[in-house]
Amino acid sequence: MSSFQDLRIVDNFYQTSAFFPMPTVLVSTLAEDGKTSIGAYSLCFPYYIAGREYYAMLLECRNSSNTAQNILRNGTCALNFIEDSIEDFREAVRLGFPGETATEKMADCKFSLEEGLTGEGETKRPLVISKAYQVFECTWLSDLEGAREDCKKVGQLEGVDPPYRNFNGITSKFGAHFILRIDKILMKQKQYDAIIDGVKASAFPKVPVDYGYRDSTNFWYTKFRRPKAVKIPAGKEADITSVIYAANRMDAEIKFTKEACQKLVRVPRIFLKSALQGCIDWAKENGVTLITEEHMMMISDKRSKEKK
Repeated sequence: MSSFQDLRIVDNFYQTSAFFPMPTVLVSTLAEDGKTSIGAYSLCFPYYIAGREYYAMLLECRNSSNTAQNILRNGTCALNFIEDSIEDFREAVRLGFPGETATEKMADCKFSLEEGLTGEGETKRPLVISKAYQVFECTWLSDLEGAREDCKKVGQLEGVDPPYRNFNGITSKFGAHFILRIDKILMKQKQYDAIIDGVKASAFPKVPVDYGYRDSTNFWYTKFRRPKAVKIPAGKEADITSVIYAANRMDAEIKFTKEACQKLVRVPRIFLKSALQGCIDWAKENGVTLITEEHMMMISDKRSKEKK
């Protein structure tokens, strides 16, 4: 006999029929008057993470929300990630509650705002939240699935008639999905230094976990706890000999030293070829024919150009 019960799946199943951990993201957009508006969302996740010429996030929201209407109208937004604070979470809950206009919500906004890092001459973008530990400045990829046509539906706040998109734009009578290209990642100094120099537990931002609107009274979230590191299981490292064998047969011109190959023994075998190809691409771009341990450190540095 099963130890589980069969729970009925209903609308908003991720919170009404499940306990699903989510981020707390404050999405800033440009309202019709050109001023910044903020809405709180949890259905915001990585979408394109590798293998394309750009990276993207997915935002799911009501198509009648201020955020959705502003993205349909303007096409830009900023995803602001805030740290754990009961005061800030209360403000996020207030900003996320439907029914008020952008002007009404922003009149009492407790967050200070500032310019992002968009260059001069580019499309005007919303302000970002000053106390956020990171911000993704994004542009909606309205060309995907022909979603640009949905811009004509701005102002339909009582439900949108079909046809609907499958994954980008207006996806149902009341829903919308936005695939957002990440144009810039803005990072506060403490977290920036951790990514560049090596992450320690003390450098992690205090990220809250949100469980959403679970009943008629409360939003629920958990406070941040210090993260713990878990080592890769013993025996999962590749044999250095097999890495050397694979590395030096990838390209006729580019070779690897043994010390360079040692840096790849923890790469899962399924990703080894891709990792090696990335090293080779870097070597060709930088006029290197023998990849050394020093080169590998430069390649693995996510911000090597910035460090220079």
